[in-house]
Amino acid sequence: MLDCLFCRIIDHKTPAQIVHEDDRAVAIADIHPQAPVHLLVLPRKHLPSLQEAEAEDAALLGHLFLVAAQLARARGLEAQGYRTVINNGAGAGQSVFHLHVHVLGGRAFHWPPG
Repeated sequence: MLDCLFCRIIDHKTPAQIVHEDDRAVAIADIHPQAPVHLLVLPRKHLPSLQEAEAEDAALLGHLFLVAAQLARARGLEAQGYRTVINNGAGAGQSVFHLHVHVLGGRAFHWPPG
């Protein structure tokens, strides 16, 4: 999708700080971090949000969370804890309509969020 920021990043047409790439996902540092560690795990497949995911995407969705855990582990976030978040729709705070998993860590989080 030419008008999708994350698709352009995945295709290396828009610069970003890429921290992980494989055949199904790309992870980048968030440009407006909400925590000392704030990464975004993006599927290479364009899905506007979690709402559009179908049964055939189950393995891809699982892979996104495995990558999130791997990135958190590599940054030493396991001991203190970290948060994974998917915002689904504008009312939930989604601003780029390409499914992505936020990985946030390096500070204390409270419940309920937002």
